[in-house]
Amino acid sequence: MSDEETADWIPPGADLSRPSAARIYDYLLGGAHNLAPDRDVARKLEAIQPHVAGVARRNRAFLRRVVRFMLDQGVRQFLDLGSGIPTVGNVHEVAQGVDPEAKVVYVDYEPVAVAHSVMLLKDNPHAEALEADATDTAAVLKSEPVRKLLDFERPVGLLAITLGHYLPEVRGVFAAYRDVLAPGSYLALTHLTNDFAVLRDPRVAETMRSTQDHIYPRTKAEVLALFDGFELVEPGLTTSANWRPDRLAAVVDPEEDGLYAGVGVKTRP
Repeated sequence: MSDEETADWIPPGADLSRPSAARIYDYLLGGAHNLAPDRDVARKLEAIQPHVAGVARRNRAFLRRVVRFMLDQGVRQFLDLGSGIPTVGNVHEVAQGVDPEAKVVYVDYEPVAVAHSVMLLKDNPHAEALEADATDTAAVLKSEPVRKLLDFERPVGLLAITLGHYLPEVRGVFAAYRDVLAPGSYLALTHLTNDFAVLRDPRVAETMRSTQDHIYPRTKAEVLALFDGFELVEPGLTTSANWRPDRLAAVVDPEEDGLYAGVGVKTRP
């Protein structure tokens, strides 16, 4: 076993035999919590599509913007599904920078992501990480961190950033979370699509089949359906870079962006 595989951010018993999307994403963002097999897959993806690291960075920037947007709407509690490995601009850092008592629960099934999150949050009473499969909605919603930190009688910011395209069946999962949210709650998501050139090459999906996280790109109509029960806020369903970009940010051609992105508000019980 290599030295990096015995690092303190590798939990005992973790299966490191297959690359994971969370660790590949960490590599593309310039992080250090990834292993040689993850880097190999990331480099193959970059060889197919040189813009893939840019897609990852723009996705992460979208996450930070939507958290700030939700905070501006008065949301003070967040459920981050498929949260991945912590990196600069984590949800709790953004949220608690505005309100130190903002509550955050991170959910991921990747043990390295959860172990590192637990380490990061050990002295934070208002944020916790849960190792769970987001598709097991009952287990997530009944978990101790969720029951302790989140009040579903009040608005919640539900974050599903690059989650849906890893799920072969997705609408039922999103609906189960939607149904427990109070009016005034928000859903933010990004989702891979073949509608744009940057990720249309079938070798992208083929390469991801060598990992534990296969991808299921969806069309605009299919992604819009995930907002059933929510009213999209302006500018509607767009791409990650072009959803309310920071004032000085350049507009990115959707063909180079690759991810549909949007935010919806739940207006009815």
